Amino acid sequence: MSKSFKKNKLQEQMRDFLNSFLRTELRDPRLSMISFTKVELNPDNSVAVVFWDTFNNSKRGDMKRAVTSSAPKLKSLLSKAIKMRKLPQLIFEYDSQYDEQRNMEIILAKAKGSEQDSE
Repeated sequence: MSKSFKKNKLQEQMRDFLNSFLRTELRDPRLSMISFTKVELNPDNSVAVVFWDTFNNSKRGDMKRAVTSSAPKLKSLLSKAIKMRKLPQLIFEYDSQYDEQRNMEIILAKAKGSEQDSE
């Protein structure tokens, strides 16, 4: 098995476990509208950047604080679920991919509309 396959599998496993812990183990109501979208491990597996998204963008700052404050509990739960010599440090980042996609769709729709107006 290649290292990249193992790393991808581990990243997916971590994401799935973290999402499960959000729903079953954590009681903070601010976390109910959050989903972890992906996990990226650095080359030596010492740091895991966990990307998250929310269904309620108006409270993103409050949710970021909730996610960050839950990091020790999530790491503890993850250490019991995944067998690794040393569990990576968890760093949480907002996943702006979907915001960027929505902005691109708006731009394309406007461009398409202006093309039709000029014809």
